[in-house]
Amino acid sequence: MLDAYALEAYLSLEPAAPLVRDLILSGQQVLITGVNLAEVVDRMIRVNGATREELENDLVGLGLNVTGVDASMAFDAASLRAGHYHRTRRAVSLADCCAAALALDRDAPLVTSDPALLALLHDEGGRYVALPDSEGGVWAPVTPA
Repeated sequence: MLDAYALEAYLSLEPAAPLVRDLILSGQQVLITGVNLAEVVDRMIRVNGATREELENDLVGLGLNVTGVDASMAFDAASLRAGHYHRTRRAVSLADCCAAALALDRDAPLVTSDPALLALLHDEGGRYVALPDSEGGVWAPVTPA
């Protein structure tokens, strides 16, 4: 299951791109919420100058399983954000919490480099794959001394 950053990293050829490519090509079902897909499309158009048509052509061929956000997932995502959000220590977005809610519901590892989202999943006992961020750093949980 991908969050927005993972798919954007793949499309933008960031350090995480080969890992995301391997996941997409693995033959496993790859999930992403429609909210997270919208986040990717928005940033790719606004920031990278892509067109909707280019993105539709590129993304349809990947075979992603795009899921909607129903009422139950909306409540789960909102509860996760309410329980974990802090504007400076853990600024998880509502879209990130939708991805987390789906990953937790499906017991699927969430693929991301977002430290706040990874910490949330770790705290919730969820599964995750920590990708390298734009500078190549990889998040790891803080272990108590």
